[in-house]
Amino acid sequence: MKVRGIKRGQNIEILEQLNNIQDGTEIIIDVEFITNQITEPQPPLTDEERLARLNQLFGAWKNQPELTEIFT
Repeated sequence: MKVRGIKRGQNIEILEQLNNIQDGTEIIIDVEFITNQITEPQPPLTDEERLARLNQLFGAWKNQPELTEIFT
């Protein structure tokens, strides 16, 4: 069984339910480090930042002549 977790100090917080393991059961954990996948939560974007990101997405397809053919 593989489960994901986050190290916080000397504790590992398991991110999934372990309903099939009874409390008090001794277990062995094989620790494997996942690079660049677990990040700290980002602060919420301001309305201006959100609008700037949306404008970048909306303009992503402009100046691509093949799109006219694709949508035809």
